[in-house]
Amino acid sequence: MSQRRRRSLALLTSGVLALPLLAGCGAGDDEGGPAAAGQDIATTAREKVADGGVLRWAVDGLPDTLNAFQADAGTTTNRIAGAVLPHLFVLDAKGRPVANPDYLEKAEVVEREPKQVVLYKLNQQAVWSDGREIGAPDFVAQWRALNGKDSAYWTARNAGYDRIEKIERGKTDLEVRVTFAKPYADWRSLFSPLYPKQVMGTPDAFNEGARGALKVTAGPFALGAIDKKAGTAALTRNPRWWGRPAKLDTLLLTAVARADRPAALASGKLDMAEIDRAGAERIALARRDAAGKSGPGAGGAPAHGPGAALTPAQATLSWAIAFGADEDKAAAEQETRTKHVESVKRYADEQTALRRFSVRKSLEPAYTQLAMNGSSGPLADERVRRAVARALDRQALAELVLKPLGLPAKPVGSHLALAGQQAYADNSGALGGQDTNAAQALLTDAGWRRGGKITEPVGAKAGPESAPEDDGKTPSGPGTGNDGLYIVGQDDGANGEQEAAPAVGAAGSGDADAAERTSPVLAPAPFAAGQSASLLAQAAAVGTADGAADDDGKSTARERDGADPAKASQPPAEQATRTSGAMLAKDGKPLTLRFVVPAGPGSESLRTVGERIAQMLKKLGVATETTKVADDSFFKDHVASGQYDLALYSWPTTAFPATDARPIFAKPEPAADGSLLVEQNYTRVGTDHIDQLFDQALGELDEQQARELMRKADARIWAAAGSIPLYQRPELVAVKPGVVNAGAFGLGAPRYQDIGWKKAASAKDKAKK
Repeated sequence: MSQRRRRSLALLTSGVLALPLLAGCGAGDDEGGPAAAGQDIATTAREKVADGGVLRWAVDGLPDTLNAFQADAGTTTNRIAGAVLPHLFVLDAKGRPVANPDYLEKAEVVEREPKQVVLYKLNQQAVWSDGREIGAPDFVAQWRALNGKDSAYWTARNAGYDRIEKIERGKTDLEVRVTFAKPYADWRSLFSPLYPKQVMGTPDAFNEGARGALKVTAGPFALGAIDKKAGTAALTRNPRWWGRPAKLDTLLLTAVARADRPAALASGKLDMAEIDRAGAERIALARRDAAGKSGPGAGGAPAHGPGAALTPAQATLSWAIAFGADEDKAAAEQETRTKHVESVKRYADEQTALRRFSVRKSLEPAYTQLAMNGSSGPLADERVRRAVARALDRQALAELVLKPLGLPAKPVGSHLALAGQQAYADNSGALGGQDTNAAQALLTDAGWRRGGKITEPVGAKAGPESAPEDDGKTPSGPGTGNDGLYIVGQDDGANGEQEAAPAVGAAGSGDADAAERTSPVLAPAPFAAGQSASLLAQAAAVGTADGAADDDGKSTARERDGADPAKASQPPAEQATRTSGAMLAKDGKPLTLRFVVPAGPGSESLRTVGERIAQMLKKLGVATETTKVADDSFFKDHVASGQYDLALYSWPTTAFPATDARPIFAKPEPAADGSLLVEQNYTRVGTDHIDQLFDQALGELDEQQARELMRKADARIWAAAGSIPLYQRPELVAVKPGVVNAGAFGLGAPRYQDIGWKKAASAKDKAKK
């Protein structure tokens, strides 16, 4: 079974649209233009970085495995691999792959005919921590483990390795010749990371040998102790490292949940941590209070945090209860007041400590998109998808998230690359920009009309019949962040003859000013392997076909054995007729789309963006039923299984879109049982032409031509309107004073050996000032 057939099952409806020819772009380094935001890492020359010290860097959790090619590898796996294992190519500040001189003297295509041959010339000093030279045996072992021919290896991906025909030693031990059976444009993506043959040599070693330990490494750091109780993984300076030595003695990766990071920073548990917008605002408030700037609480007691919203009336009532005649109530209230005082003091102490921190900002190599499920319902019609897309003011949505952070707020123009990466070009013109008139014309052409008649059984709920009421896994009630189902466009009182049913649980979520936090990122890339592995594991667990018939709890007369013949013919259900008013309707049904968003505390910005999108669609006459679902259910039970019409989540972009993006946009193909396999294309929208362009680009060794093919594929993806890129995700990193060469890395990769603490200014330097 191919990798494509190990994905979830779904249905697909897609259309083919003639596209204008794309203008060619310039060659070389000018392609892709400048990055939307540069790195913010306090770049400092190595001679100004102190030797030694420990840096405590937050991670989301300890790794389940140290093998980046396994399905349960995560982001911490990749961070460790980046510091302790060879990466033949690394990403520069624009997200472009460049040869890593610590391991390579040169790597190039030396033959194209009759077959592609890549020659690697290795750094003669490059050795594993056991003293053995890095060489062809390591390349061969990794190729055999990952080429997909031996199912005993539990691998998460084999892209690229399956195109290799043979690997052999060159003229010297420092040369490795790789011959490809089929041309492979993204050959630079291979062997990064490169594991020693001890890990890749046998299925047992691959499957189990590198899950909890890496006995042999070859990076500026070596893997030290992993303390599960303390939640730390120590990376220590590698004494056998041949390159410039690591500045730090120890890089201590510390598992801390994102909501707990401000407190961990304040307590000294962390020196550097990626944070959400709420954490960044706490640091900004702390620095403002320290500077004594004007504003509530400036220069005095914080006018924010616990108790900031307590009114004088509430305080008086609390005092009265605490010292009242009812002893039980008084005791309980006094305990509450004591806890409140403690929390206020703790918050104030944390704010004092946070004054020392600064927030470094950039944009992640990932974008947030609006996904539209094209497998069934109104969005199966390409005209409706395109109308939804053209109703969106993408500039306003980007500004909503990025402008308050002081980051460039420009909509993303490509599904396959970001500004700065060589494959980037703004191809959104293939679909067209925001245009309400054009959107309305598309909907009219699809048969949707304002003021249309809506016929439905008495008591029926608004929205599509397939709309889920409750998946049983969605938290509800106070403290869950779930307001249940609410409908935009059905409660405007403009529904003609009969007033529409009120929205269920309709209430403002209060997210209009919500903090930007981590939103779901689904990642298929080698440079985001941990996210990819998680995604693949979730997708593999989805084994049911979309479109399964729902049990509506009804039965016919024939199904009721022994029924009274006089009652066999039931009268038709009573129908209620109303008009759709300002909203759109067709064939007796309103145009209502199921909008699924995550309910967790890390997804406030997604809910805010979702609300704004719902408002934009309402102006067009499209109603939305928004359901907030538990974070762990959002992807598995809704996106991957196709139980949604609209959803917001993020994809990363990589330097190798022909390889990494193909599964995301591949046209689903029929399985033996008649179902369709979607790979990672959770919109279920694809075309044969898009697949052909990816295939051509993957085998095109002329780099400029390969990028042009990717741009053409992207234009087709825009035209199909399965997903609409909105904005590049913000990256916010809190750092302690003195941390240099680290922070918000943007599109680039960390250079771990240069990270450290800035040297204290000498007396001579102070005198110069």
